[in-house]
Amino acid sequence: MSKIIVPLGKGFEEIEAISIIDVCRRANIEVVVAGVEEMMVEGAQGIIVQTDCMIDDVDSSTLDMIVLPGGWGGTDILNANVTVQNMLKKMNEDDKFISAICAAPFALNTAGVLSQNYTCYPSVEEQIRLQGYSSDKKVVQDGKILTSRGPGTAICFALEIVKILEGDEMYDMLKGGLLADYC
Repeated sequence: MSKIIVPLGKGFEEIEAISIIDVCRRANIEVVVAGVEEMMVEGAQGIIVQTDCMIDDVDSSTLDMIVLPGGWGGTDILNANVTVQNMLKKMNEDDKFISAICAAPFALNTAGVLSQNYTCYPSVEEQIRLQGYSSDKKVVQDGKILTSRGPGTAICFALEIVKILEGDEMYDMLKGGLLADYC
């Protein structure tokens, strides 16, 4: 069974985080939802999520992928947190998958793991770099780095995670069941 971590910082984008968690669990991927500063984490729209554990308690060697949801508040926390930044660097060194949506590619850039080709929420690229930025794709995969644009692309992003970790058959089954023909 594949295993991913979804770290949450206060101000995370709820649509993105919950879509990722839900779609991946439907694919029988073990999803660890980790609080960065607390176990009860409030999202950008005031929705509070109970996490499974604190990020400091997770061993990255047991993970297949780290998935960062966006939302500026949450991204700022992911960007500044030493544990998150070290986990990104370690997973990159170990040639594991790293993914981020919306504003969260900013945290990948800070860790020095953002690939050449990427996408993100419009305007965030101005704080990262314009070279390699794609504004016309919902999801961009470059090597083992996966990025996506924002709340409206969260299901497509989560389905790509499923395709990477569980294969085309599971991807096709979930895509059909979710009526996600737009992905």
